[in-house]
Amino acid sequence: MSKIIVAESAGFCFGVNRAINILYKLIDEKKPACTLGPIIHNMQMVNELREKGVRTIDKISEAKENETIVIRSHGVPQSIVDEINERHLDYIDATCPFVSKIHKIVSETDDDSIVIIAGDKNHPEVQGIMGHCKSKCYTFKNQEELQELFSIIPQKNYKTIKIVAQTTFDLKEWEKSLKSLKNVYTNTKIFDTICNATSIRQREAANISKSVDLMFVIGDKHSSNSFKLYSICSSNCENNFFIETADELPLEMVKKADSIGVTAGASTPARIIKEVLDKMSEVNTSSVNENELSFEEMLEESLKSMNTNERVMGTVMSIAPNGDVSVDVGRKQAGFIPKDEISYDPTVTAQDVLKVGDEVELLIMKTNDQEGTIMLSKKRVDAQKNWEELEALNGSDEIFTGKVIEAVNGGIIVMLKGNRIFIPASQATLSRDEDPSALVGKEVQYRLLEVSRKGRRKRAIGSIKSVLKEKRAEEKAKLLETLAVGNHYKGVVKSLTSYGAFVDIGGVYGMIHISELSWSRIKHPSEVVNVGDEVEVYIKDINEETKKISLGYKKEEDNPWFILKNEYPVDSVVKCKIVGLTTFGAFANIIPGIDGLIHISQIANKRIDKPQDVLSVGQEVEAKIIAIDFDKKRVSLSMRALLPEEADKAEDTAEVAE
Repeated sequence: MSKIIVAESAGFCFGVNRAINILYKLIDEKKPACTLGPIIHNMQMVNELREKGVRTIDKISEAKENETIVIRSHGVPQSIVDEINERHLDYIDATCPFVSKIHKIVSETDDDSIVIIAGDKNHPEVQGIMGHCKSKCYTFKNQEELQELFSIIPQKNYKTIKIVAQTTFDLKEWEKSLKSLKNVYTNTKIFDTICNATSIRQREAANISKSVDLMFVIGDKHSSNSFKLYSICSSNCENNFFIETADELPLEMVKKADSIGVTAGASTPARIIKEVLDKMSEVNTSSVNENELSFEEMLEESLKSMNTNERVMGTVMSIAPNGDVSVDVGRKQAGFIPKDEISYDPTVTAQDVLKVGDEVELLIMKTNDQEGTIMLSKKRVDAQKNWEELEALNGSDEIFTGKVIEAVNGGIIVMLKGNRIFIPASQATLSRDEDPSALVGKEVQYRLLEVSRKGRRKRAIGSIKSVLKEKRAEEKAKLLETLAVGNHYKGVVKSLTSYGAFVDIGGVYGMIHISELSWSRIKHPSEVVNVGDEVEVYIKDINEETKKISLGYKKEEDNPWFILKNEYPVDSVVKCKIVGLTTFGAFANIIPGIDGLIHISQIANKRIDKPQDVLSVGQEVEAKIIAIDFDKKRVSLSMRALLPEEADKAEDTAEVAE
């Protein structure tokens, strides 16, 4: 009869679970994704994601334009984030919040301070932490390396020494290191950044391994935290095995063992843990613990303790001023509903929907036996109850009105019947250039595109765009009846292309061709207008077949030939700049958009061989307008006409003498 003890903490930690859920969300939304390095240190999980289309890349340059880069839970140096932003790539930061906290600590240092990191300098988490340090930083992974640091780092040369730890650092090693550090340095600020889940996992592994004669640690061989669990268990249990999958189980030893312990690293999927337990059940059908549970029941209990999802009835005992609600759920632990778990609508408070004495159905979010508390949620129960009603609306053409409660990566969230409806950025606005986050806090109209459930994963997607398109079509139909060439409108620039600007003139889009934006030559429409600008336009043409509208923007009073006619008549003297030289003369810019020709005979009061003898490009000169041909758009200039007459006569006399 074998007794099997499974660690309650075995399997995904919070940070890993968060990172995996981010990827599954992208997969569900059919968005191409890649991870910068393996998302977690578990190749079975990485291979499973690869089969679903998630690529693993080593460099930012390997990312494709349409892919969302997911930064793995270990985090990355700040330089990597900067590079992603410089390249304007789409990304989601799945760094574990506990790791991000360390990044913040080490980034807030002065030049005359240093950071000491307890961890493996070759581990990606530690490399990421080092990449956020703004002062000198050092690492150590054991007492030997720490002693070396004491000889390198002067005791009094630094204002402050900050000490942090890799989230999965060995607890015993950390405790020994702190004693040494405190004895050597008196100006230290110590931050205990070892993840609480790591602490619990390591203590639990130590306790279990002391009480069994066969121990299994399940995890990837590259997983730092899994290897630490193996090291801890090895010191307590002679028959200790580090396995990645059920295929590595020593089945004969499993048959003969009286007691077996099982734990798993933070990056080990529950599926693999179950496979190991199922394999054991094939060779050992004995009771698995003191309560004589089956292997399946044991696994279910273990997973239940990790991810509590039980409904209970509770009585409201009090409502705190900060919005938290105290609830009696008939257990020894004190129940409470955080204010954020009252309603998905952030404007709704506990006082709006609850009062002392109310009986409410709640969902257990987390049980903390050490603190004697149970975290509960009202909003999640409400959402579950309303989900079926939501499913009944799937496929309907009904239009709903709701407030946008938040912007998330890739879109925005609205609430419907207590459930979060995700509206992708592509379905949030009519134009890709519009920022969906600008809708947060505003009432919008939308319809449901999809409501589906896959296991425990629920998916609800909506579209604002489809409603706006219908309204736009109605407005367009009305406006088209009144449109006519020559009509003037005020419009808003909605998008720019290399060949023109698209303008909304009240439900209908028209285009201003680049040649219509300015009287002078421009390379891109952005030199004249920007998205969001309000402009005055008029209709130049309407294609009766395609209904495409061409708009005019240039004003006649801005026409340089109009300005020339009114302000620069013949015989005017102008200051101009030489912009080009030819064999027969020089071209000079009179006003923006108009160049005039100074013939070679009109450059000087004497004979010259070529214009370059007198003029150079960029030179500013004075010239007289001697002729204008408005039909052919030509202007003739003369510098010679401004020269003294005596010089002209002297030259004429010289020519006669010859």
